[in-house]
Formats: sequence, structure tokens, C-alpha cells
Amino acid sequence: MVKPFIFCLSCFAALSTFAQEDLLGLVKDEAKNEPPKKVYATFKTTKIVSAQSTETVKKRNLDFRITHRFGNIYNNSTPNPLNDAAHTAFGLDNAADIRMSFDYGITDELTVGIGRSKFREMNDAVVKWRFLTQREDNKIPVSVCFYGNVGYTSMTPANLYAGTIRPAKTNEAHRFQYCSQLLIARKFNNNLSLELIPTYVHRNFIRQQVNAKNGAEDQNGLFSLGIGGRVKLSKRFALVADYFYNFSEFRKDNPAGFYNPLSVGVEIETGGHVFHINFSNSPAILESSMLTATQDTWTKGQIKLGFNISRWFAL
Repeated sequence: MVKPFIFCLSCFAALSTFAQEDLLGLVKDEAKNEPPKKVYATFKTTKIVSAQSTETVKKRNLDFRITHRFGNIYNNSTPNPLNDAAHTAFGLDNAADIRMSFDYGITDELTVGIGRSKFREMNDAVVKWRFLTQREDNKIPVSVCFYGNVGYTSMTPANLYAGTIRPAKTNEAHRFQYCSQLLIARKFNNNLSLELIPTYVHRNFIRQQVNAKNGAEDQNGLFSLGIGGRVKLSKRFALVADYFYNFSEFRKDNPAGFYNPLSVGVEIETGGHVFHINFSNSPAILESSMLTATQDTWTKGQIKLGFNISRWFAL
């Protein structure tokens, strides 16, 4: 009786082993068939500093954002720069630009929004579409996003045509300006993300201006190439920065002073919110204004303190 019992136990053990191996094989096969996972949180917010990131607003969420940029902290081109800086509380008394915006996630990859900026009284509408998302298996090594912005200025005709011969009748088309960007980003690891930003800006109306050094005229269209990045320092802190190089002969060494925008900042995560404190030589926040109207430079201390406050609502 003992031998048959031992034989049955042996058979049962063997069958159990085979069954376990088959189950493990099924699990492995299912794992192989699973689609590669997407890479999330390349950046923590929809903007790096001044530049857009590849992040979009989640589906059925609304992002209400207030972005503020003060005046120059210092300006060594004035006769008494330190005294002037003290009188403006190092730029805190002067708001170079304030932008309020609402961005809504139609899908997790598609965002639309509207905004209003103090600089040139710009009212704008935006669309942002991430059509490629980086994957962990690197078959899709980068995230790619299209960003488009159309701005309309509500300035009075006197301000709109300042410095030019004012036409007898205002042309509404003159009030529009546009920006198109391709955002190409990669998250290399949990601590480093980089982005490349080819950009085209078009303004329907510009003043006729000539660079006295090379004779180049200002153009309605402007090509620019931006680069941005995020370096995580700790669980709650990160350094962020972005820079744009404008391909414009008119702006190259122009005595009137035109410079490429450079922005750096600190990103702080606080209880589910991300707060930015940043510095930039650009007075404007909206991309089409920032790239074409930056006439301050870091080398002269013409740096502006800025911050943003963002609140998300699930609708």
C-alpha cells in the first residue's frame, strides 16, 4: 500500500511542477504581448520656463494659470542704475507682463486654451497636440508635440501704428500674430529631460526698421530654434532653463538692441502643485511676443523676476 501511495504522490508532484511551468509560460507570453509602456512626466508642467513643454492638460481637466513677470531687477545702462533699481524695488513695482490663461484637455494628448496678456494687450488662442509619446522600449525614443498660437492685439490704433504712418482706415488683419512650434523632448532618466523647439513666428504688421550695421530689414516672419531642459535636484526641487536663438540678420548685433531670450528657474513641488520662480531677460510671456520683442540682455543686468501659479480643476 505504501509504494502505490508514494507513486501517486510523485505523479501529483510532477503534474504540479508541469502545471506551474505552464502557468509561468503563459504569464511570460502575456507580458511579451503587452504594449510597451509610455514614458510619463518628461516635464512636470505644461511649460519649462518661457518655453512650452510636451506636457498637455489631462482629459476633462482645466488648467487656470497666472504668469507674472516683473520689471528689470537692475539696468547698468542707466545713469544711476542702483538708485533706479531701489526706486522700483528692484523691478517689483513694474509689471512687464501678466498673463492669465485657461487650458482644457479634450483628450490626454490634445489641449486647447485661451489667454490674455498685458504686453501689447494680446488676446490669444492655443492648441497643443502630442502625437508621439516616448516609450520605455525606445522604439519611440522621443515625445513630439505641435503647439500653435494665434494672438490678437486690442491696442488702440494710435499705439498699434506708433512710429509709422497711420493708415486712413485700420486694417484688422494687422492686429494678428502667429506662432507655430514643434516640441521634441526626451526623458533620459528620472533626473534629466531635454527638449528641442524649432519655431516659426509671423506678424501681419511690423514697423519698417533697418539694422544700421548690416542694412538688414525686419521681416514679418522669424525662424527660431529653442532648447530647454529640466534637472531634478531632489524629490521636490528641480532646475529648469530654456533659450531661443533667432535666425534674423536684422536682430544680429543691432544697435537698437535685440537679444535672444534666456530664462532659468527653480521648480518646487508642493502638495500636488508645481510652483516656478524664474528669471528672464524677456519682458513678454506669449511666444510670438517674447521672440520678437526682447530688447534686454543678461549682460546689462536687465533681468526680470517671474513666477506662475497654476490650479487644475477636474470637470
